[in-house]
Amino acid sequence: MAKVAVLVVVLVVVLGCLDGTIARITRSHKLLTEQQSNIPGVKIEEAADGEEPTTIANNEGLITNETTKGLSDGNVAFDDDFIQPEGRVLYRGSQLWKILVDTEEKAELLAGLRDGEEITMWGGNASTVDILVKPDARDKVRKALDAENIKYDITIDDLQAAIDEENPPLEEEDFDNRNGHRLTWQAYHRLDDLQGYLDFLAETYPDLVKLQTIGNSVNGRPIRLLKISNGQTGNKAIWIDGGIHAREWITPATVTYIINQFISNWENEPKYIQNIDWYFAPLLNPDGYEYTHTVDRLWRKNRRGSGRCAGIDLNRNFGYRWGGSGSSKNPCAETYGGSGAFSEPETAAVQKFISGSSAKWKGYISFHSYGQYILYPWGYNRVVPPDYQDLEAVGQKAAQAIKGAGGPSYTVGPAGNTLYPAAGGSDDWAKGTMKIKYAYTIELRDNGRYGFVLPASYIQPTAKEALAAVKIIAEASYTA
Repeated sequence: MAKVAVLVVVLVVVLGCLDGTIARITRSHKLLTEQQSNIPGVKIEEAADGEEPTTIANNEGLITNETTKGLSDGNVAFDDDFIQPEGRVLYRGSQLWKILVDTEEKAELLAGLRDGEEITMWGGNASTVDILVKPDARDKVRKALDAENIKYDITIDDLQAAIDEENPPLEEEDFDNRNGHRLTWQAYHRLDDLQGYLDFLAETYPDLVKLQTIGNSVNGRPIRLLKISNGQTGNKAIWIDGGIHAREWITPATVTYIINQFISNWENEPKYIQNIDWYFAPLLNPDGYEYTHTVDRLWRKNRRGSGRCAGIDLNRNFGYRWGGSGSSKNPCAETYGGSGAFSEPETAAVQKFISGSSAKWKGYISFHSYGQYILYPWGYNRVVPPDYQDLEAVGQKAAQAIKGAGGPSYTVGPAGNTLYPAAGGSDDWAKGTMKIKYAYTIELRDNGRYGFVLPASYIQPTAKEALAAVKIIAEASYTA
């Protein structure tokens, strides 16, 4: 048992807290989701701002805050060799490998390769890890893995080729949408198209849709919020956002798809959809999103500052348990949480709007990618809120709805246990500070075949299954 516990800890250290898709190396999800009076090895913890995270034991040993402290300091952006004269980062010859990691020694080997900046971590699950291998490091990494008999598959042979093929251009007439806007949900669109779509809705459906700017990004781009409401007093409210991590292109595409489906079918929607005030923020990180289209496809953070160490991870910048496990103090790390809670205008805009609103908040959904997970608090540590069984039950129904819509399997569970501790996340803040009953982070497709460069052909299938999950959460929120 002790050796297993050490392996769990080491694997978490290896993967770090780079993204909502990383460090799936935890004990079996089955142990986390048993419908009993408690989740084995998981402590129930009330929301209480200002308290230090509590050290808890899992079934196989003790995992402390110190174990997961500063895990992502080695996860930095690619070096300047990848920056082309025109300023664009290219990934020619870089590959994505899926590695079998089932022993402590294998985990330690990957940690060394990561610390030497030979690889970066993308994602993984309970037994495999996705790593990005630089072209000049491929021989070294291959020899290191072969020497330890570590099995691996190359899932993307040339990352730049995958990026180039991810979003094939449509003909101009395809973008001149017959419905009066340019969104097609057959391609990943630039910021202007997304903003133009929101403008179109506000102008076309003034009795149903209200559009406002709730703040501006670091570089001055508006952060826009679309409200869909029948105007009835007493409506419950649900918040949905996407695009907080710049490279997760599938998320703003999914949020705008859900908006379009609601508006197009509003009169036919059930009461638990119509009698909710919907608040949609499709793109919380507009600067980063544009940067992924023009400079570095794999950029994650916002665009504060410049150079390879620019940016803040906005999903480590929220105020509930800010700065704890899984949030780096290293500005070069992709999980750098900033100088303080809500230090960034993007997160401050969300905080100011929700906390200052008179809406009857019952649901909060933040879309991310990748990994196919439905996660609920707490994320800051391996603990759960007192009503975790409600969150688990609704999450399981949402996962079944996804499968019913033709989608793949989604894993459900508390974020800190199912993945890894990550303090400063938006869903923890929604639940812990704002007391929103049903708070979820949904990690969309896929499970590692394409990772962050999910082809545009997957937009509609992914968005349709996400819509099915949203409707389940809406039904629960309506009766909460």
